[in-house]
Amino acid sequence: MNTIYKKARAKINLNLLVLNKREDNYHNIRSIFQKISLYDELYIEKTDTNTIELNTNIKELNNEDNIIYKAYMKLKERTNNVGGVKVSINKKIPMEAGLAGGSTDCANFIVCMNKLFNLNLSKKEMKDIGKSLGADVVPCMYNTAIKAEGIGNIITKLKTDIKYYILIIKPKISFNTKNMYKRIDSKEEIKQVDQSDKIIEALESKKLDLLKNNMYNVFENVIKEKDLIKKLKNELKKTGAIQSLMTGAGSCVYGIFKDKQVAKKAYRKLKERYQTYICTSYNSKREEIL
Repeated sequence: MNTIYKKARAKINLNLLVLNKREDNYHNIRSIFQKISLYDELYIEKTDTNTIELNTNIKELNNEDNIIYKAYMKLKERTNNVGGVKVSINKKIPMEAGLAGGSTDCANFIVCMNKLFNLNLSKKEMKDIGKSLGADVVPCMYNTAIKAEGIGNIITKLKTDIKYYILIIKPKISFNTKNMYKRIDSKEEIKQVDQSDKIIEALESKKLDLLKNNMYNVFENVIKEKDLIKKLKNELKKTGAIQSLMTGAGSCVYGIFKDKQVAKKAYRKLKERYQTYICTSYNSKREEIL
């Protein structure tokens, strides 16, 4: 095997709670992650060099600050069997949007490199590398709905194949994740709503009405742009979404739809005014990581 092609899928958060700040400056969270059909494309090819050549369709990402470059260096530190690669990424997932575009690219890259160079890294070893690079990397190693706890490294896979339709609006503004967590830390007390068990029940029993009544994102309490996010949520509901929520630390807002035709009609309407994406929930039946 000399090349690998991989679809690195985005995620939405059906709920998100920030429980506390840790001594290592990370935060303990509790969240239900849902993988979706929106994806970046990764092309990884062996080369005769001993380094990484990185090319994306977004020029400002082609540097050593890219999480893919950092993952490559971590892998080289871990084993001597990592050779040179050319990595091409077609970015389709919007950035700084709460969809984990960079994290899912990183998660898929680690797993693909393990296969490409026969590194024989265990799932735990791959997750340890991912954990060191970002809190969302480990959750993105699963192509299904999961419950994520700790700093995102404690994973419970959910037994679901629920399919629903999703519209995502990316506003012109972007939210920086570190700054959003600082806002959480600066708040003396936020009363959070944890309905994780009900969301899990909804997914596993395919009850969208139960799901819609229990979605929650703590970051909606600390955003400065509350009027904008509220407006976008209402726009989605007016066009047929049964519920809408900001995902992750934002800034994307998504709506879930029961009916495909309603979702398509809403997409045609909303894309005239907003950067809008249409996709579905994604739950792979494969047992292995990714």
